Amino acid sequence: MTHPAVRLAEIRTQALDVTEVPAAVESERSGGVNLFVGCVRDHDGGKGVTGLDYSAHPNAAARLVEVCDEVASSYDVHAVAAVHRVGTLGIGDAAVIIATSAAHRGTAFEASRALIDQLKKQVPIWKHQRFTDGADEWVGTP
Repeated sequence: MTHPAVRLAEIRTQALDVTEVPAAVESERSGGVNLFVGCVRDHDGGKGVTGLDYSAHPNAAARLVEVCDEVASSYDVHAVAAVHRVGTLGIGDAAVIIATSAAHRGTAFEASRALIDQLKKQVPIWKHQRFTDGADEWVGTP
């Protein structure tokens, strides 16, 4: 069963809305809301990046819910939310947005760091980067 603090945990093909995720964790009880937006950058490892594609395993959405549940159960948070995009993304596009809310900012910061770190480690989403020199690479594949 999912922890009641998990308000949003989805993988999507459409562009992400940066206002939706913090709105999902709003609470009058919360003194701290932490938001992280991961965007596609124009470089990686000293090489120029032109864009990328994210692919997800069929169980990725369920695993994202589990990661959100683990963070909600491990930290004294009021709410947790995470969305990750798949498909073709351009430079500057939001790839992942997470937010947490808690009574105090420190807890919200800690929970958010744990959430993004665990999402990147445990949710089977893979990145295929395209470089300005014509090369490409897969990142995060098993």
